[in-house]
Amino acid sequence: ERPADYLAGFPWHPHRGIETITYVLSGGVSHGDSLGNQGTLGAGDVQWMTAGRGILHQEMPKGDNQGRMHGFQLWANLPSSLKMTAPRYQDVLAKDIPEIVDDDGTRVRVVCGSFGGKAGPVDGIAADPSYLDVWVPPGRRKSIAVDTRRHAFAYVFEGSGTFRDASEPFGVLTDQPGPVEHVVREQTGNRSLVLFDSGDEVTVQAGDAGIRFLLVSGQPIEEPVAWYGPIVMNTQEELRQALADLKNGTFIGRAR
Repeated sequence: ERPADYLAGFPWHPHRGIETITYVLSGGVSHGDSLGNQGTLGAGDVQWMTAGRGILHQEMPKGDNQGRMHGFQLWANLPSSLKMTAPRYQDVLAKDIPEIVDDDGTRVRVVCGSFGGKAGPVDGIAADPSYLDVWVPPGRRKSIAVDTRRHAFAYVFEGSGTFRDASEPFGVLTDQPGPVEHVVREQTGNRSLVLFDSGDEVTVQAGDAGIRFLLVSGQPIEEPVAWYGPIVMNTQEELRQALADLKNGTFIGRAR
């Protein structure tokens, strides 16, 4: 909500070995990359970028007419067999993302995966993920099915509530504003992350103001991770090779 926090943006930088998922709630993000893609994401839009063997890009946020810039960027790891695949870019407009409204007033936007008989527009992703934007009305209790083969988490960004009936969730350190970090255990509020073990559903009891959260799940890769900034590989040797490729100009891959 403070332009000084976001206007510097993220000038040209590399990625290799991952996919990035950018979801804008308000404001916009101007984008350009080494594949020649350019554009601006607006409120409700999604960009799903597969870095693969290598891509350079920039992301420059800008606020709406009230100076607000809200959104998310999630990094999804690629399995070793796909880390050197050709880069890929998917730009999805808000109007193309289906929204389901249940009889109890629950609203679900389906970015990736499926819910209520509707499939999200993003496809061909290695981890076969589900990415849902869920709002549950005040006082309502809602259960959402989750494939037992997946790992899942919820990130709460509006309202509050309590998660039940899946494998017991636990709180983690969050980025609540202020000088002190918080650990959320039971009542899960704004800017809280909740992780789940295996289970076939996630159940949430919404608080007095309702609750809105991302519910994300995917197939576990179960491979070693070697991470250096925006480059995520399996071994230190692969990281050294990536940095050498950056230095000698052979880092960037061709689009598929």
